[in-house]
Amino acid sequence: MKIAVISTSPRKGSSSLKAARYLESTLRESGQEEVELLNFEEVDIPMVGRGSLDKEKLTPFQQKLVSTWEEAEVVIFTIPEYNWTTSGELINAMHQLGGKAFASLFHEKVFALVGVSSGRGGRRPCLEMTVVLNKLISFLNQSSVVSPKLFESHETGKNLDEAGNSTGNGVYEKGVKDFVDYTLKIARRWHGVAVGT
Repeated sequence: MKIAVISTSPRKGSSSLKAARYLESTLRESGQEEVELLNFEEVDIPMVGRGSLDKEKLTPFQQKLVSTWEEAEVVIFTIPEYNWTTSGELINAMHQLGGKAFASLFHEKVFALVGVSSGRGGRRPCLEMTVVLNKLISFLNQSSVVSPKLFESHETGKNLDEAGNSTGNGVYEKGVKDFVDYTLKIARRWHGVAVGT
């Protein structure tokens, strides 16, 4: 199964990227070899009202984002929480990619969401993106599902080091493993893959 893990924070060395790296390693440990990590550090999607995306004239970052997302069967977003909401870059990306030219990004996917916080937050951006993703799937008349199980990456800077390795919090590690196992179970059912493969 092809899995894309997309860190949606534009900050260099962000907590969202650390969480994405830890997810990537957890997925690989669970036997998922086709995992690709992408991050928004080089994001250059024009703001709505100041430009739009032309599918035939994408920048290298835009092309990488579209191709990674399009080829994946499972798309996991790690989403930073800024002031109790999500990142502007992710909302803007959804606005720009949420049209008919990019409808394939919302076809035959399982989406899963991780909210990332330096404190005890993370749920709110996931709930907001659940609404946005479901609306886009419906509006574009596509067939995809947003997994109901969220993961809140609390105190990310304490639980993960700069490279995205666990610092040893067993509760955090179990939470990520449970999230990964659940996401893969939903993905296998959605894509008609026998459980256990």
